[in-house]
Amino acid sequence: MPTSSASTTDASAKPTAAGGGVQSLERAFDLLERMADAGGEVGLSELSAASGLPLPTIHRLMRTLVACGYVRQQPNRRYSLGPRLIRLGESASRLLGTWARPYLARLVEETGETANMALLDGDEIVYVAQVPSKHSMRMFTEVGRRVLPHSTGVGKALLAHTPADEVRALLSRTGMPAATEKTITTPDGFLEALEKVRRAGYAVDDNEQEIGVRCLAVSVPNSPTAAAISISGPAGRVTEAVAESFVPILQGVAAELSVALQSQNPA
Repeated sequence: MPTSSASTTDASAKPTAAGGGVQSLERAFDLLERMADAGGEVGLSELSAASGLPLPTIHRLMRTLVACGYVRQQPNRRYSLGPRLIRLGESASRLLGTWARPYLARLVEETGETANMALLDGDEIVYVAQVPSKHSMRMFTEVGRRVLPHSTGVGKALLAHTPADEVRALLSRTGMPAATEKTITTPDGFLEALEKVRRAGYAVDDNEQEIGVRCLAVSVPNSPTAAAISISGPAGRVTEAVAESFVPILQGVAAELSVALQSQNPA
């Protein structure tokens, strides 16, 4: 009798006992996320140490990811995230922005200022949604724009609970160029700013990305992907005084958006 196809299936493709998922897929996605956390480029030994998987298993998974275009092998034999992930990421970002727009619109209604949503994509902040203020003088950030985290309120909100050594590693990869004279340009200064975010429960960009612009930001708790929302406007309107009333609104909308996003990604 011919051997059935099921009997020749690789053991790594069998469902796991815990969640009923396919183990090889779970491992492959775990490796991709670890690569992203490491800045997008790693060696096999680093992945093995971080994941606890044996090198032969990682090599087999990475070979498959390379063949599919989701990972590239560099001339130095290290591995980097591949170009096929860009299309997936852009589509997911657009969909996430679509889900977020009604919540951002409510922020605009309640604060009068432009509302944004941003994600941490590798080492950069990417804006995925915006609803503009109705004021004639308003802030505008192009959806899809990428900036470095150290000069933005959303960057501070997203990194506030990241371990200090990981923050320092990120800053060493990106550098800390000054966008304005008020931009934080030292790792110690940025870590101090993150401590303030943890104490206050929100982040501030005080003329640090653009002179004359002030931004208040909070992270979206328990989001399926690290996300933050913010309101931004002229520094003369977004003052410390109005922050007392705006921050609870931001936090409330972030909590509601979190519930909505989790409902789109059931466990």
